[in-house]
Order: sequence, then C-alpha cells, then structure tokens
Amino acid sequence: MKRSVLKFGGSSVSDLSKIKEIALYLKERTDQGEELVVVVSAMGKTTDDLLRNVGQITSKPNDQDLAMLLTTGEQQTISYLSITLNDLAVKAKPLTGYQAGIETIGHHLKSKISSIKTDLFDQLFETNRVVIVAGFQGFNKEGELTTLGRGGSDTTAVALAAALKTTCEIYIDVTGVYSTDPRIFPKAKRWDKISYEEMMEMSALGAGVLETRSVELANNNGIKLYLAKTLSKEKGTWIVPNEQILEHKAVTGVALDKNMAHVTLTDPSNGAQLLNDIFVELEKEEINIDMISQIRNQDVMQLSFTAKDSDERQLVQIFDQLKGHYHDLTVSIVDHYAKISVIGAGMRDMSGVASQIFRTLIESDITYYQVTTSEISVSCVIDETNGEKATKLLCEKFDL
Repeated sequence: MKRSVLKFGGSSVSDLSKIKEIALYLKERTDQGEELVVVVSAMGKTTDDLLRNVGQITSKPNDQDLAMLLTTGEQQTISYLSITLNDLAVKAKPLTGYQAGIETIGHHLKSKISSIKTDLFDQLFETNRVVIVAGFQGFNKEGELTTLGRGGSDTTAVALAAALKTTCEIYIDVTGVYSTDPRIFPKAKRWDKISYEEMMEMSALGAGVLETRSVELANNNGIKLYLAKTLSKEKGTWIVPNEQILEHKAVTGVALDKNMAHVTLTDPSNGAQLLNDIFVELEKEEINIDMISQIRNQDVMQLSFTAKDSDERQLVQIFDQLKGHYHDLTVSIVDHYAKISVIGAGMRDMSGVASQIFRTLIESDITYYQVTTSEISVSCVIDETNGEKATKLLCEKFDL
C-alpha cells in the first residue's frame, strides 16, 4: 500500500472550516488506498499569539518553559484534524512529537532531529489510515519538550519521509516556487522544477517558502520533495537534484528578507579576545549570522553582521553579559534594513551578474551597505523602504 507524507502549514489550517476541507481531501486519498502521515503546523498566527502573551509577562522567559508553551499550538491542530477525520469515518491517530518518537539534540528552541522511531507507525497503520503528527517539536534525551525553530514543521515532514522512505508533499498558500514573492512582483515566474541547491540558497536568504534544513535533509536522503498550494489543482514545483535540471538560468530567483536584524559592535581595543568571546556565545546559543564584516585598527574594533530578528532576544542577552567584562563595548541592533539576494546556479558559468546587480541598484539610487557572495548568490543590505522596489527592479533586469 502506498504511503506518503503530507505537510500543511499554518495558513492552510488557520480555521476549522479549512481543517474540514483538508480532512475531506485526505479522505479522498485514503479511499484510493493510501496510508498518510500528515504533519501540521499551529493554526494561523497561534505561535505569534503565544509569544505575544509571554511578552506581557517577561522579556526573558526560560527557554525550556517557552518550548513547553509553543508546542501546544500544533497539539491543537492535530486534535482538531483527528476529530474531524474520525467523524468522517476515516480512522486517524494524532501524535505529539514526543509520542511520534522524534528525538532531538541542541538548544530547546532550535533543536535538530537526531532520530525517529518508525516501528510505531507500522503498528498504527494496522488500525488507522491517517497518522497526524505535530510538526515543529520533539523531545531531548532528558525527556524535555523541544522545538525545531522557525519553519520546523517542514523539517519534521521531510525527516519523517526520510525515516519512512517515502515522498514528501508540502502544501502552503502559494502554487509552488516562484522567482520571487508574487505578492511583491505579480509577474513572477513559477518553476516546474528547481534544484535542491538553489532552493536551499533561496530559503537561507529569506525566500520563506521552505525551511532551509528541510531542503538539506531532502537532498541528503534523496527525498522527492513537492511544493504546491493547499487543495489546488494547479501544478506545483518539484525540488530535484542538480543533474535533473538540463540548463540552469544565470538567475533563478530574488529573495527579500525583511526579518533580519543588523548588528554592529564597537570596542576601543584590538578586539581579539572580545571576538573570540562573541563567537563562542553565538555558537553556544546556536545563532546563525551572515554578512559578517570587520574593521580593526589601533583605535577601534568594529564587527557587523546580520541575524534573524527572531534571535534578537538572545543577542541582547549575550551582549548584556559581555558588557559586564568589556565596559567600553557599544552595541547597535537595528531592524530597518532588509537583505536583497539574487540566486542562480548558472552564476558559476556566467560572468557579469554581480555588476548588473550593482548597476541596477546604483542607477535607481538604492544604497547598499554590505555585500556578501557565494558561488550561486549575491546579497546586499539595503534600507527596508527600498526592499520591494529593489525586488521588482532586479526581477525585471533578469527576466524573472
């Protein structure tokens, strides 16, 4: 019997009517003889609401308590969906991350999946047609509940597909992968196929369609990954190995990341020990930083980098702690910048892409403050007010 893993994001399950529609769709699939593992996110903005409630209590919540709270969002969804399916005479079983045997390691709020016990799924499918798993969560070796970080339900779904050796379908509120956000550039092109490599780069640089680790997991385990719009008959996008793309365009996409914080640290010293302490703390808290630049002379050391704005609370805690040892350290964290990135595997073999990007921004009076590059991407920090304008200009420049 065919077994598939399906994942539905928060907007797809934002209210009970949508959950009912999904349940009816799942019934159609099971009537055709499929066994389904369904991963769901919290309903709509539930996670944001929970964090907002915490903010009314304290600005420094305990990470273990916060993980315990945030896992309740997905638990509501699995319960509602299971109740609905069983009411439709489709036998379903809801599982929390703990019950599903999703073991994790690392930080309570940014854990990584270390293993999944699959024996339980075989047992459950003896009496059920749908097993519903709460995304975004797991448990560590101490038995404490953990979360996988922003977009973690994608990672849950792909990890389950890898463990169960099956395909993974991810359903969201757009019809596949576009060259950029169609809400910003309505003429954006939708790709039938895109490489794992390009998708990982787009996700890491703020495209927001898929969580980066989920694409990496799919790539590492050879999982067929399909992205499409929830309950739509429109064709979606397959994310495939590089060699299955016959000819790469110079540019595949433009990603705009508004969810970033720009950090600048200044200290009147040579900074060697301070730099070491900063990076030790960032590693300990599992904070990923990007676009790093450093200036050091006899009078001052200045370090700048970007990070996700969701890490701002932890960054403030780190810098408050460091100021206890480095009394002259000054810290600036601003969120009025955006990161615009141009991505394409064809950049490896085609020259002139970077110069076209810079000329386009300069000719439109868009100032860029930092630049970083990889083999297949160029990213610039710009004023957030210019973010959408830059996205449209670059899409038009590269015929996206």
